[in-house]
Amino acid sequence: AEYIILRLHGMKKLIYSLFGLAIAVGGILGANYLFVGAALTKTIKSDSRNAGIEASAHYKNYISPSTLVFNLKNISEGNSQADVFRVLLQYAAQMKNKSFERVMLAHNGKIKFQMKGEYFKMLGEEFGEQNPVYTIRTFPEHLSRPDGAQAFSTWTGGILGVLSKQMDDFNKFNKEWYIEDISSSTKK
Repeated sequence: AEYIILRLHGMKKLIYSLFGLAIAVGGILGANYLFVGAALTKTIKSDSRNAGIEASAHYKNYISPSTLVFNLKNISEGNSQADVFRVLLQYAAQMKNKSFERVMLAHNGKIKFQMKGEYFKMLGEEFGEQNPVYTIRTFPEHLSRPDGAQAFSTWTGGILGVLSKQMDDFNKFNKEWYIEDISSSTKK
C-alpha cells in the first residue's frame, strides 16, 4: 500500500509539472502573438490585396524579444512578389514603434535572410511616403545571410546599370526567400 501511495504521489508531481509546463508554453506563445503576431494578422486582413498570403511573426526561438522572425508560410498562385513585399512593408509600418536588433525573414520556419532592426524600423516609418520602387531596388543590399554574411552587393555606376542589377537582386532575393521552395514542392 505504501508503494502505491508513493507511486500516486510521484504521478501527481508529474501531472503538476506537465500542467505547469503547458501553462508556461501557452504563456510564451500567447505573448508572442500579443506583442508581434497580432499586428501581422491585422496587416494581412486590413488589405484585400493581401488575400492568399499566410505569414506569422514571433520572437527568435519564441523567447528573444531583440530578434523578430517574419515567417512566410504560404502564398496563393494569384499573389505576386510585389504582394508579398507589400505585406512585409505594411507590417513594418505596424511595428514602427517597436525596436529590434535584428529581423529575420523565414519561409516555413527556415531562416533565409536577416536585416538590422533599425532598417526594418525605417521601412515602417517611410512606408507610404518613400517611393516604393526605390525601396524595392535598395532592399536587397540591406540583407545578410543567416550567418551574417552580406547577401547582395551595393551597386555603383551608371543609373541604368545600377537599376538593372538592383532589380535582378530583388528577384534573386524573392527566389531564395520562398519561390524556389514553392517551385520544388509543386514538382514533387
